[in-house]
Amino acid sequence: MTGDDEKRRAAAVFDALGSGYEKAFAHSEAHHRSLEWLLGRLPPGSRILDVGSGTGRPTAETLTGAGHDVLGVDVSPVMVALAARQVPEATFRCVDVRELPLENGSFHAICVYFSLLQLDRAQQSALVARLARALLPGGSLVLATVPLDVEGVDAVFMGQPVRVTSYARDDLVEMVTGAGLTVLAEENLLFTPDHPEAVPEPHVFLYCGRE
Repeated sequence: MTGDDEKRRAAAVFDALGSGYEKAFAHSEAHHRSLEWLLGRLPPGSRILDVGSGTGRPTAETLTGAGHDVLGVDVSPVMVALAARQVPEATFRCVDVRELPLENGSFHAICVYFSLLQLDRAQQSALVARLARALLPGGSLVLATVPLDVEGVDAVFMGQPVRVTSYARDDLVEMVTGAGLTVLAEENLLFTPDHPEAVPEPHVFLYCGRE
C-alpha cells in the first residue's frame, strides 16, 4: 500500500467516525492526566504540535485554554472542520504529518495520541525521531498508543475497517528512546471506548522529555 493509499484509508475511517470518536474517548481519565502533566512542564505561551488532532477535544481545547499556541494536524477533513469549529483558538491543518515541514527545535511540546497505529513500524520510528528533533531542548512529548505486538493486522474499530500496526510495550520504549527521548513516566491501563461495538483495549501513555 502506498503512502497516498494509507492516507486516504485513514482519512476515510476518521471522516466516518467524526464526533463519535470524541464521545467514545471523552471519559479517558488517563488522557486528561497526561495533559495535566504536560501543563505542569510548559512555560507560558508554549508552542505545541498536536499530531492526529481529531475533533480538538480534549487536547487542543485544554492546551489553548491554558494560554498555549496549538497547531493541530489531521488527515481527516471532517475532523479538521470539527476541530476548527470547536476550538477556534487553535490552528488546524488537514495534512499528513509526514508531509508537514518541521524545523528542528520549533515546539515546546508535541502530543501524539493514538495517531501512529495506521503507519507501519518503519514509518512510526521515522516519524517519532523527526518529532523528537522538532522539540526544543527540555521539551516534552506525550505518546499514547495500544501496546500490542502486531503488524499490518486487519481489524474493526468502532465499526470501521482498519489496518493496525503497533509495538509491544518494551519495543515501543526502545523505539522512543532510540529517537533521542527520555521516558520520564508512563501509565498502562485497560480502556473501553464508549461505543456499542467497543471492547477493552490496552493503552500506554509515555511521558517523554528531550534533553
